[in-house]
Amino acid sequence: MILQALKEYYDRKAADPDSGIAPEGFERKEIPFVIVIKSNGDFVQLEDTREQRCRRRVGKIFVVPRSRTRTGSKSYETTFLLWDHIGYLFGEPAEKEKAPLQHATWLKSLESLPESLREDVGVAAVLNFYKRHGIEAVKKSELWPESLKLPSCNMTFRLEGESMPVPCSPAVQEYQKSLIHAATTDDEKDGPAVSGICMVTGVKGEIARTHGRTPINKDTKSLVAFQKNSGYDSYGKEQCFNAPISKSAEFAYTTGLNTLLKSQNQRIKVGDATAVFWSAKKTALEKEAFLFFSEPYTDNPESNTEAVRSLYNSIWNGSYAVAEDSTQFYVLGLSPNSARISVRFWQVGTVKEMGLRLIQHTKDLSMTHGPNTNPALPLRRLLKSTAVQQDPDNIPPNLAGETMRAILEGLPYPQTLLQAAIRRNKAEKEVSYERAAITKAFLNRVSRFNNNKEEVIQVSLDPNNNNIGYRLGRLFATLEKIQQEANPGINATIRDKFYGAASGTPVTVFGNLMRLKNHHLAKLENQGRQVNLERLIGQIMDGITDFPAHLPLEDQGRFAIGYYHQMQDFYTKKTE
Repeated sequence: MILQALKEYYDRKAADPDSGIAPEGFERKEIPFVIVIKSNGDFVQLEDTREQRCRRRVGKIFVVPRSRTRTGSKSYETTFLLWDHIGYLFGEPAEKEKAPLQHATWLKSLESLPESLREDVGVAAVLNFYKRHGIEAVKKSELWPESLKLPSCNMTFRLEGESMPVPCSPAVQEYQKSLIHAATTDDEKDGPAVSGICMVTGVKGEIARTHGRTPINKDTKSLVAFQKNSGYDSYGKEQCFNAPISKSAEFAYTTGLNTLLKSQNQRIKVGDATAVFWSAKKTALEKEAFLFFSEPYTDNPESNTEAVRSLYNSIWNGSYAVAEDSTQFYVLGLSPNSARISVRFWQVGTVKEMGLRLIQHTKDLSMTHGPNTNPALPLRRLLKSTAVQQDPDNIPPNLAGETMRAILEGLPYPQTLLQAAIRRNKAEKEVSYERAAITKAFLNRVSRFNNNKEEVIQVSLDPNNNNIGYRLGRLFATLEKIQQEANPGINATIRDKFYGAASGTPVTVFGNLMRLKNHHLAKLENQGRQVNLERLIGQIMDGITDFPAHLPLEDQGRFAIGYYHQMQDFYTKKTE
């Protein structure tokens, strides 16, 4: 189902001449540096194609002949058609053991090109470049050190006066097209070509022995892969012959997935998980879903920034409308594994179903906040609030994937999300807006799942909520407020010293805090304020005869919300 949906996405994009997706046998590849040469092979200059985008420089994208899978101890024996990384073109960096072997493979591949292709002016110039000792000339270029700084820097050649590199020339592209359906053993060194029924299309064709790779989270793996002689082989079949997929279908699903992963508005990376979104046909949600999980990209020159910002605000202020659309909508969650890409989750539903689940997620997160607080709570911001030092690298493993799955299935959030939020509250001695929203959403989704409507947490202060955790949180906030008003400018309050104990083992601290409260109240000069605060404490304590020895995890969450709600209420301007 996943591969079929990805292939359908590729077919849809390929049918659109303006989509820019690579045709079969080719791929869109970032080439940071291009070697400009004359028709006789003489070196002209080393051209830097990179442009500044936000905090990093990105090389220009070209449609070049597709790369091939390189694995194993002899991966250096495989190279690409007239483009590759710096190790192949120049045998650099010199300290890399395989660089000389890669360069030897590159030179051999050039010499083995058919005579008809070698006669092309661009290809002939590349051959002459090496014969005329062009490598030494390139290394003298002032940009040469820059290219060495990039790991596995992709490079190719361009004729002086031409706008496109040699691999993009008509002669090279025609040659590449002629190889697409040719049943040869050149790229299948382990045996002859094999034909069979493709499990994706149901059509007989040549089966791909290995599948293309996909860059994900600074790693490059295949979605479908079988290690040779690893115990997965069956019925005498090796590698991907165990999952027969035709070369054409393999290219389509791989290119479709790579296109989604390169998209700025159909991909989101949170923690160790990367998710991509698409629909069976072009829909608005296909471009808008990522706004539920991430903030709009500010460095996308093609986007209408004001329109995107308005759409983003509509999602988080409750005015976003879900389309009545029965088109299938797909969400695929991936993460790298030791041998191949791991599928973390796969969700299928209609555009309407997915849209309603996303809207429910934003409603569950709705929480009162200060006037200067950004109300938007995309998933990345939520998870960062649970991580040590707000560092995305410290987000607990699997948490992002499990949370996204809960959002898309309409299920309760994972227990680890609540645990992480409570743990950070205690560590930072603060209940932040993000963690309060997480806790409220967690408890409400659990209540909804269990049909327990009495336990629903409100957006703002709820004086009628009699849960002991919620009331003690309100009490703790009130005691802190009394201390602050009695001691203006105090550096450390009871929250800094006792929050963890008060929310976990109330009996150990609240007795002393209640006695300390009398001392603080006596210092207040405004007698009316003193009476109001005492009345508030009486309302909160009504019916509480003793402080519990321990609060379970969910009541610790209610304690955090009660504290947060009460503090927000203190600083909310009252009207008649």
